[in-house]
Amino acid sequence: MTEAIVAEGLTKRFGDVVALDGLSLSVKEGTVLGVLGPNGAGKTTTVRVLATLLRPDSGRAVVNGVDVLANPMAVRRQIGLSGQYAAVDEDLTAQENLEMIGRLYHLGWGAARKRAVELLERFDLADVAGRYVKGFSGGMRRRVDLACALVAKPSVLFLDEPTTGLDPRARVGLWEVITELVAQGSTLLLTTQYLEEADQLADRIAVIDHGRVIAEGTPDKLKYDLGGDRLELTVASASDVTPARDAIARIANGDITVDEEIHQLIVPVTNGPEALPAAIRLLDDANVTVIGTNVRRPSLDEVFFALTAKTPEVAAEPELAKEAVA
Repeated sequence: MTEAIVAEGLTKRFGDVVALDGLSLSVKEGTVLGVLGPNGAGKTTTVRVLATLLRPDSGRAVVNGVDVLANPMAVRRQIGLSGQYAAVDEDLTAQENLEMIGRLYHLGWGAARKRAVELLERFDLADVAGRYVKGFSGGMRRRVDLACALVAKPSVLFLDEPTTGLDPRARVGLWEVITELVAQGSTLLLTTQYLEEADQLADRIAVIDHGRVIAEGTPDKLKYDLGGDRLELTVASASDVTPARDAIARIANGDITVDEEIHQLIVPVTNGPEALPAAIRLLDDANVTVIGTNVRRPSLDEVFFALTAKTPEVAAEPELAKEAVA
C-alpha cells in the first residue's frame, strides 16, 4: 500500500505565532487519517498547505506522488477540498453550483449535469435543486459544499471539519458517503472536533498540538497507550459522591472524573476486572450505596484530553482568525 499523502517537516509562521513546527504525517492510499487537536493546533494550516492554498516556510509535501510546491496545478486536478465554511455561490441554485464545478473540471455539460443530479440525490438535496443557495440554511449550504468537493470523484479528499453544522441525520449520511468513497479507493484526510466521528471513520488518527504531531496510531492503539481501564461507578445520591470519591482514591491511578448530575464516578485503574470488586468493598466500608457498575477501555475523548491537556491552548491560526477557524 503506497502513501497518497506525505508531509515532512512542515513549518509555517505568522509573525510571532508558529502555526506548524516541523509537522510530519502520512496517509496510505485508500485509508482515512483523522486529524485531531485543540483550537489553534495547526489542523487547518496543514490542510491548506496540502491542498496548495498556502506555502509553508519550509518542509516538503507530496500528494499522489506529486510535489505540492513544485506542481500545484497537477495536485489540484486530483484532489477535492471542503473547508470549514461552505464555499458556494449564493446567487446560483444548488444544481448550478454543482454543474459549475463540473464544468471547471472540464466534465462537459452533459457529464456535469448528470454528476450534479447524482450528488443532489446522494446528499438529500434533490427537492431543493432549483432553489437559490442564498435561501438555504447553514446545514443545507454545508451539504452543497460537500457535494461540490466530490464532483470530480477525486482520488484524494481533504475535509476540514466537514460535519460542523449538520444535524445528526445528515452527519450519519455523510459518514456513509465517506465510507463508500474509501471502499472505492479514495484517500481521505479528515479534521474533526467530533471524536466519535474520528473513532467511526478513521483507520489512523494523528493528534496535533502546537503545530506538531504529538501522537499517532489506530484509535485502539491510542486508547491502549493511555493505559488501564475505567471503572464507571454510579452511587445512589449526591451525598454519596464525595465519600465515594475519597474511598475509591486508594485504587485510582489517575484523576477521578465525577458527573454530579447522575452521581457517577469514572475511575482510571490498572486492571478493571481486579479493581472492580476492590472498589465495591471500599465503597461498602464507606457506607456508600452503589447502584451501577461498568468496566471499559478508555474512550477516544479521554485520549484526546490526556494528550492535549499537557500544554496550554494557543491562539487561533492567524491567517484565518477573522473566520474563527481552528
